[in-house]
Amino acid sequence: VVGATIAVCAWLLYKELRGLSLDDVWESLSAISLVHWILAGLSTLVAYAALAGYDRIALMHLGRRVDLWFITVTSFTTYALSHNVGASVISGGVVRYRAYSSKGLSGREIGALIAICSFTFVLGTLLLAGMVLVLKPHITERFGEGFPIHASSATGYVILSLIALYVAASFLRLRPLNIRSIRLVYPSPRVVLSQLVVGPLELIGAAGIIYFALPEAGNPGFVVVLGIFLASFSAALISHAPGGLGVLELVFVMGLPDMDQADVIAALLVFRLFYLLIPFAIALAVIFVFERTQFRAGRETEEC
Repeated sequence: VVGATIAVCAWLLYKELRGLSLDDVWESLSAISLVHWILAGLSTLVAYAALAGYDRIALMHLGRRVDLWFITVTSFTTYALSHNVGASVISGGVVRYRAYSSKGLSGREIGALIAICSFTFVLGTLLLAGMVLVLKPHITERFGEGFPIHASSATGYVILSLIALYVAASFLRLRPLNIRSIRLVYPSPRVVLSQLVVGPLELIGAAGIIYFALPEAGNPGFVVVLGIFLASFSAALISHAPGGLGVLELVFVMGLPDMDQADVIAALLVFRLFYLLIPFAIALAVIFVFERTQFRAGRETEEC
């Protein structure tokens, strides 16, 4: 299924970009100013700093204390790996299990941590999507006709209302829900409010990489770029294609028809470099060092 998705997206992308040359893309990359390269890099730091907040929020809900530096490195490695490999729940779950089990967390706690992190991402995506649909309801027209503008804004208000209910329920301190041996505890206001800050912040940082790499000519503004990013990144995750290969590019090219295609592809290459490839290389080094440390610790224990 993943292979078929990549093939279809690659074919559709080829149809969209068949008149584009590598020289055009290189020219667009060269046109990005140093200031915008720096701003794109800072946006990457914001995104990955917020991703560390995902794990910290989950641990806060579980009532477990782990060193902040350890959380940051674990989160960075988890997402840098899962964003590139795909199947984020599995690939990211392996890294988190290896890391947090060394800190005394049980398998059930780690499973709950992964679920909370995933929910924080979904919550952040929905919050920003609702805001984009309210502020820029015409954005749906970029992906095809047939969806009325008033329906776009209405959808945005419905999403924001549901999130408001989620927040209100946390202040009401609902009782835990017991399903057989599973006990579901509703998150506290502190956890919920943290989710509403950290989730959107990570996505804003990631979208900022692309926004700063785009030229001013034809640029629809950050809110629209953010909305297109939410659609493309969500589609990429759902496809389970490694790095959202082809899916991310296709949705962005379709969503920015008024911009030069070479400029859009160049911006997406910057995104892949800063958000995917460089973190992936660093994550592989971190995994190697961690596993080597664990191996040495295990040998010393056996010798004792």
